[in-house]
Amino acid sequence: MGPARSRVLTIPNLISVARLLCVPVFLWMLWEPHPARRGAAILLAVLGATDWVDGWIARHFDQGSELGKVLDPTADRVLLVAAAVGLLGLGLPVGVNVILWIVLAREVLIAVATVGLGLAGARRIDVVWAGKAGTLALMVALPMFLIADAAESVRTFFNFTGWGFAIGGIILGYFAAAKYVPAARVALREGRMAHGAAEVGS
Repeated sequence: MGPARSRVLTIPNLISVARLLCVPVFLWMLWEPHPARRGAAILLAVLGATDWVDGWIARHFDQGSELGKVLDPTADRVLLVAAAVGLLGLGLPVGVNVILWIVLAREVLIAVATVGLGLAGARRIDVVWAGKAGTLALMVALPMFLIADAAESVRTFFNFTGWGFAIGGIILGYFAAAKYVPAARVALREGRMAHGAAEVGS
C-alpha cells in the first residue's frame, strides 16, 4: 500500500467524520419538543450532497485513501438509516412509511451480508456506482418528504418529486445489492486464498 493510500487526515475523511457527527444534530432537530422540520430537511439535504463533494475532492486532488473507502460508505449507511428511522416516527403518510421500511430492509440486508463476509474472511468489496447513485436519490427524496409535511403550500410538488427520487433510489439500491452477490463470491474466494497464502508464508 502506498503512503497516499494509507493517509488518515484528508479533506474527504474529515468531511465524512463531520457528516457522522451531524447525525445526532439532525435527529435532535426532528425530535425536540418544537421540531424544526424545515431545518432538519435542509441539513439532511446538505449532508447528502456532501457525499459527492468528498468524492470529487478525493478524485481531483489525489485525496483518496483506504480509510476513506470504508469511512465514506459507512457515513452513507449511518445517515440513511438514521434519516429513515427518524422519519418513521413523524406520522408521515402510509406510502412514505412503506418507502422507509423498504430502504431499511435493504440496509439491514447489506449490513448483515457485510458482517458475515468479513467474519468469513472475504476481502472488502468496493461500492458500485448504482449504490452511490441510489443513496444520493434517497437523500434527495427524504428531505422532500419532510418539506412536504412541514409546508402545505408546496406539499404537492415536493411529494411528487420526492416519490420520483425515492422510487429511482430504491431501484438503483436493490440493483446494486444484486450486483454485490457475484462480487461477494469473488471477494470471499480471494480473501480465503490470501489468508491461506499468508499462513503458508508464515
